[in-house]
Amino acid sequence: MAGMKKSWWLLVIVSLGVIAPFAAPYLTFDAANSRVNVAQGSMQFPLLLAHILFALAALLAGFVQFIPRIREERPRMHRLCGRIYVVSVIVSALLALPLVGYMDNFAKATGFAALALIWLFTTWKGYRAAIRRDYAAHRAWMIRSFGITLVAVSGRLLVPVLLLTYAAQHGFSLPAGREGMVEDVLNVNIWAGLIVNMMIVEWAVLKPKRT
Repeated sequence: MAGMKKSWWLLVIVSLGVIAPFAAPYLTFDAANSRVNVAQGSMQFPLLLAHILFALAALLAGFVQFIPRIREERPRMHRLCGRIYVVSVIVSALLALPLVGYMDNFAKATGFAALALIWLFTTWKGYRAAIRRDYAAHRAWMIRSFGITLVAVSGRLLVPVLLLTYAAQHGFSLPAGREGMVEDVLNVNIWAGLIVNMMIVEWAVLKPKRT
């Protein structure tokens, strides 16, 4: 149990350390500080800003949801944070869908859309299980949902691995230059994070325990 607690808090620290620098420019509410190019005079930046803010709320509420002491000793807080998490995920995921239309790379656009749809599906399944008081199913689906939430973290952590893989595939030469390599990697890192997180959740977290 102590090992699990240490691993959990390490995950919290790493996640916040990865997300904070990414989200900080958006907290200025200035499109000039956006980390991606935004179309002037469009709804892209407001949609992106709202998507990120609600995703941050989901991340923070999700971390609170999985603290055993709160879940067991403060059930009202657990339910409140659960509602915040579900609403934040639904809003953030729905906002992600129109943002797909602003992406000019097919792999990135489909990855972003798939992420949003799976996020919606797993969260809704978890919420419905809680309504039915099927708490085993609720826990399993919410773990899946939070695994999708953490793709924002894992997708960025995997970038160095993807860069190395790209270089190795090209004989450690850069046919499109350094900028081309980085662009190609950033177009697929969502897919990579999604696949890795789903594998970890299903095989390492939710696999049947041996008796």
